[in-house]
This record gives sequence, C-alpha cells and structure tokens, in this order.
Amino acid sequence: VEYFSAAFYLRNPVAGGLAPDELSIARERFVGDGMQDHLVVQNHSRRRVEFELALELGNDFADIFAVKEHDFALGDPLRAGPLPPLVPVHQEAEGTIVLSDGGGVDAVTQVLFSERGTLDGSTVRYEIDLDPGERWQLRVDVAASLAGSRSLPARAEQAFGEELARVRASLTSWRMSVPQIRVTWESLGAAFTRSVADLASLRIRDGGPERQLFAAGMPWFMAVFGRDTLITCLQTLLFGPELARNALTALASLQATEDDPERDAEPGKIVHEVRTGKAASTWFERYYGTVDATPLFLILLSEVWRWTDDAAFVRSLRDPALQALAWIDEHGDVDGDGFVEYRKRSSHGLDNQSWKDSSNSQLFHDGSEAHPPIAPCEVQGYVFDAKRRIAELAREVWRDRGLAERLEADAVGLAERFDEAFWCEERSGYYALALDGEKRRVDSLTSNIGHLLWSGIVPPHRLDAVVDRLMGDDLWSGWGVRTMAQSDAGYSPLTYHNGTVWPHDNSLIAWGLARNGRWSEAQRIVRRTIEAATHFEHELPEVFAGFPRAETPFPIAYPTAARPQAWAAAAPVLLLRVLLGLEPDQRRQALTTVVPEQLPSWVGALRLLGVRAFDRAWNVSVDDGRVHVEEAASPQLAP
Repeated sequence: VEYFSAAFYLRNPVAGGLAPDELSIARERFVGDGMQDHLVVQNHSRRRVEFELALELGNDFADIFAVKEHDFALGDPLRAGPLPPLVPVHQEAEGTIVLSDGGGVDAVTQVLFSERGTLDGSTVRYEIDLDPGERWQLRVDVAASLAGSRSLPARAEQAFGEELARVRASLTSWRMSVPQIRVTWESLGAAFTRSVADLASLRIRDGGPERQLFAAGMPWFMAVFGRDTLITCLQTLLFGPELARNALTALASLQATEDDPERDAEPGKIVHEVRTGKAASTWFERYYGTVDATPLFLILLSEVWRWTDDAAFVRSLRDPALQALAWIDEHGDVDGDGFVEYRKRSSHGLDNQSWKDSSNSQLFHDGSEAHPPIAPCEVQGYVFDAKRRIAELAREVWRDRGLAERLEADAVGLAERFDEAFWCEERSGYYALALDGEKRRVDSLTSNIGHLLWSGIVPPHRLDAVVDRLMGDDLWSGWGVRTMAQSDAGYSPLTYHNGTVWPHDNSLIAWGLARNGRWSEAQRIVRRTIEAATHFEHELPEVFAGFPRAETPFPIAYPTAARPQAWAAAAPVLLLRVLLGLEPDQRRQALTTVVPEQLPSWVGALRLLGVRAFDRAWNVSVDDGRVHVEEAASPQLAP
C-alpha cells in the first residue's frame, strides 16, 4: 500500500469442516519501529461455523548476511552449527510472548495479542464460532530489541497509532518538500513519482529523527553506504540540499582516523559501510573498503555549495575535506605513481573496491583477471574533478590561494598522466577500465568511460571517440549502456558488472554527455531508461540484463536486483535534471537551464514546481520544446 504498510486478503481452503470460501481473512500490516498486524475473519456463509485459527510464531535471529547468501547452515556467526529451534515463553504478567536469541546476544522479539489464546509450543490457537456475516478481530503487536529490552508499552495500540501517524506525516512532509511534476509524457511522470516514494522508504535516521539520510537499498543494504549515499545525494539535488548536508555531516563523523588494515581503514578515508547488531559482529561496525567514496565526498561538498552558496557549511567541513585530500595523495596512491589504487588488506574485506565491486569485475579484453593494486579509470576522473572543485572552495570560501593553486596544478598533471597511461588505440580508441598491479592497461571496454565524461577529465580531442564507443552497438543495448562491451571475452548480459545495464550508471553517463554538449546522446539515454522503467512498474531496479533491445520486447529482470535501491530510484530524478539542463548559477544566485536547443517532441509539455536553489523555489516549464525557468512567484510553491 505504502512502503510502511501492506494488505493481504485470503480465503479458506477445504479444511476443518469448512467448505471453500466460507471465510475471508483480511490482514493489514504496518511496519515502523515495530510491526502491527490487524486480522479480520468474516463468515460469508449462510450457516454458523466453528473452526480453529492458529498462528505459528518463529524467529531464527539469523544474521542478515546469512540470509542474503541463503547459507542458513552458517546459522548464527557467534556460534557454530545450524540454528536451534526456539521455544516461545509466555510472560503472564506482561501478557506477552517472548522469543529470545539465546546465542550469547541479548536480542529478543516480543509478541502481544489483543485476545488471549492457548500457547501450544510455538503455536497460538483460538477456537472461534461465527454467525453468518459475523466478524472476529485480532491485533498482533511485535516489538524487537537488540538490547534485550522486554518492556512493551502498556497501551501498545496507542503507541502503534502514534507511530503510524508519525510515519504518515513524514511521508506527507517528504512529498510536499520535493518538486511537484505535471507532464504529458506519462512514463516520466510515473517514474518520477515512484522515485519520490522509493527514496522516502530508504531514508534512515542517523543521529536523531531530524537527521535523515539515504540508505543504499532494500532489503540488504538498509545502512549508511559511503559511495551509494553520496551518489544518491548528487542525483537528487533537485530535491533540495538537506539530505546531502546530512550525508556529508554523518560521513565526516565516520571518517577514519587511524590505520586499521583489518577494516581497510586509513586516516582521512570515507567509510564504505556501517552495520549494527549481528551484522556488525559478522562483518564490521565500520568498513572502509571503498576507493571512490573519498573523492565523491569532496565532489558532493562542492555541489552543495554550488546549489546553496552556503559558505558557513563549507567552512564547517574544511578539516574533513583536507583530511580526505591527504588520504587521496598519501594513502590512496598505493605505489606512488600519481594514481589512486585499491588493494584489500582485510582478511575478509572486498577484493574489488570500486563501484563494480564484484569479485570478477576487473577483466582484461581476453577475459583474464587483473590483480591488485587496481587503479580504476573512473576514480582518477573523480579525483581530477574533486581537486578542481576543492580548489574553487579553497579560493572562494577558505581564502587559501596556495592550496587552490596546488590543487589546480595537481589536476592538470593528473589529466596528462591519465591520458597517457589509460588510452587504448584499439577498437577506434577508448580508455581502459583500469591499470593493474604491473601498470598494464586492463583493456576491456566498459561503461566506466562515461563517468570520465561526467568528471571532465576527457580532453576535447578524445571526446568523439569516447562518445562513439558508449553509444555504439558494443556497449549500447538499446535500453541503456552496458557495463561491458559485447566484444570482450568476459561479457555476459547476465553477469552483475560484466554486461548488464545499471540505471544509476546510465544517469551519470547522461549527465556527462550533457556536460560535454552531447545533448542528443544524453536524451537517448533519458528516453530509453524511462521506457525501461515502464516494464518494472515504473520502479527502476538496481540492475537489469544487457540483452539487445532488438532481441527482447522488454528489458529482462536481474533475479537478485535490489528494489528499491537508492541510486536506481534516484536515476529518474537526475535524468529529469539532465533533460531540462538545470544547473545552479552562483554568480546570479539563480537556477538556469543550459539546454541550447529545442527538446524532442516526445518530451511533450512539462511543469516542475518548487525546485529549490539558493533558499528560493523555482518553477520549470517546457512549452513547444523550450525550457523556461523562473522564480516561484507564489510562496505556496516553496516547500
């Protein structure tokens, strides 16, 4: 129904003396800080019926990583062997049924029934008789605690009612705070609306109810993820700066302060993943195995400043920014060659620590595997962009001209070294995926080159070749840019990072194309990605298969893709921004459009109301293919 509620409607089979369909069971569920089920059983027959209704209770307290891998033989990581059966305990005084972990962890689940039943092992039984048309109702309250707390509110119904009201108010407030869209291109309107709802569901509270930020995805990644959270914030600046500010503040507080090989941590590095509860004991509470979150942190800081002109906020994060720069130059450059590389030091961390972090993502053209330290091409672009952006902040906000000049010189030198080291003349010219530990070009052709357009590291004389590779049949599936070219030996349309299509990847590529004035190619990605969303109920998944559009009438789902996933849900928001060419103009303190030409007819008419920039609201419209931006005259349009 919404991301916090669901409804199930059931009918009875032939069982226990009942004819089929004599009973209906409506089950309405709400999930907030706890869970509540409302059950309504109704007799639809013309006779009085008697029956037993039973509910089984169970909780294996399995770690989320064991669940994700379907490896239940692992059981609980804190004890060997499979999970033992749990016997519910009825606490008579509190009127609750309690399931306890019992594995050296204090976790408990409590269940409170509005009607007293008979507890039989792990089953609660009710003997019910109903006259024709009569109903029987039951409310089930479930509360979970990782700290062993066994106190349910005396009036659970009131507590859950207040929680439901809070969640609904939060969703209403969120919907009112984001821009409102009216568009004749129905697929775009539906995808944008679905993105708003999905991103609402992925907000988590960090440091208090008012400090929200995006988790990476549901169900496995409802946690702070450095890279994912940062990219999602970059994609959604049309929604305003609050979540981006929250993310930067939270990630700065989690920034590594010491060298810890087991967590792949070094001073100044931005965290990859934060876990709590059992997941923290299985993995780490904080894990730092990501090579790109640190430059992305600097890019987002710059982008927030460009949208807000908030110098005070930039000054407040000066020290974390300088520490991030120091990590890039000192720890990020593993072998001193001027490029940022990764190499796993942890005994059970990630082998690959770029956004393509699967174990087989770093392949040569012939399918052989690259060995660390690995210098991913897109990360060099991120570093180039970060240094240019922070040079701007150093000059304009921190008033440190020496730092600004040094960073600008660093960026120029990096661009020159990058072009020489990564450029491949084969296949009409392209940039390699990475450099391996022996400084060989990892020469597969991948979507990563589109990120280079976004970062601005591609020199003008290489631009045509890079765009042609991206939009040629080798990489372009018709639904989007594939992660790997069909001509590479490692290619498969069903392999996670070696031939599939990622919506977030395509949104960044479209942004890069637009930044380089390649509007027709950017618009093609916008159109096809939004069309793909229509085949997933307008909810773009994390990833889908890379089969050619000419061979499949619809995009093929990837079976384990997360939905909703933050940067996939945010892709339509960024694609809308790209389509409209919306950019902040700090000098004029205004939102502007940089689209130099008429939009294609398929865009239709559009109104986007309440885009925030520089503490004001702006309305955007498309009429006869032309984009117009004006400050909102009515304060009601400003969230």
